[in-house]
Amino acid sequence: MKLVSYTLENKTQLGIFQNGLIWNLHDLNSSLPDNMADFLKGGESMMNAAKELDQTLKTNPSLGTAIQETDVKLEAPVPNPTSCRDGYAFRQHVASARRNRGVPMIPEFDQYPIFYFTNHNAIQGPGEILCMPDHFQKLDFELEAAIVIGKKGRNIKAADADQYIAGYMIMNDMSARTLQMEEMLLNLGPAKGKDFSTVIGPYFVTPDELEAYKIPAKAGHVGNSYNLNMKCWVNGVLVSEGSVGDMDWTFAEIVERCAYGVDILPGDVIGSGTVGTGCFLELNGTGLLNDPSFKPQWLQDGDVVEMAIEGLGHLTNTIKKEATDFSLLALKK
Repeated sequence: MKLVSYTLENKTQLGIFQNGLIWNLHDLNSSLPDNMADFLKGGESMMNAAKELDQTLKTNPSLGTAIQETDVKLEAPVPNPTSCRDGYAFRQHVASARRNRGVPMIPEFDQYPIFYFTNHNAIQGPGEILCMPDHFQKLDFELEAAIVIGKKGRNIKAADADQYIAGYMIMNDMSARTLQMEEMLLNLGPAKGKDFSTVIGPYFVTPDELEAYKIPAKAGHVGNSYNLNMKCWVNGVLVSEGSVGDMDWTFAEIVERCAYGVDILPGDVIGSGTVGTGCFLELNGTGLLNDPSFKPQWLQDGDVVEMAIEGLGHLTNTIKKEATDFSLLALKK
């Protein structure tokens, strides 16, 4: 099942998505809520009821009134997450980024998964990404997948963690690299380099939709893994490609760490971290390492960033500069 949060006539609603059409979930079944937050809080009973409707629509699309996807504004599938964490699951990305900085691969990467908290109030879906002047100092995308937690849990073992995952999405963890790098010199962060926009969408895809893509986890790891092709284009030019199946740490293992000694809640969003080659920071570093005359690329005002993950859809955003000259970098003492 694919679910979407969409805005029609200034109201954000929840719908089932099939083949370019959207059916309002509450209109199909008045006992189901009209927003993702309450839907996820309803747990398995609401999820199962929605899946039954989804199956019925596949054979009887005349049930209810369908709306064209192009006639609404798609929002982030989970517009107001209870929290947002981002992992660091792809060894290739970490190893390449460290090699490009002239430092060895850190052995701790292979010992335990890590994550950081980002701004769950800056979650957005398809559309414009508003950026301040300082964000354009090495503005970057990050090609990732993300999960949404579907039920409350605590101290969850990795072997059991996949049952807490309600859905999957594309994630673009936007990054202002100059802000990120200056604050992390103080061994704290990332914070301001990341807190202005995290994009998720366009659809919330339930795990059963991905069964055909399932592959074994990497040796020594536990949890579901999926061979889902990942791509990113900037202004129509393919700049990154990988697979969700390249994750070294599984989402189940990341959930295990997230839930240690703390509750995870319905509506929590957790990103995979960047796929290998999945950002300009890594691509520029590799380019300069191989060719000193390589010209680095960063995102600019008006750039169109498109991401696609097999089974999860196609996410498009346009970079937009705020009409201001206010600068944090200019305020440094």
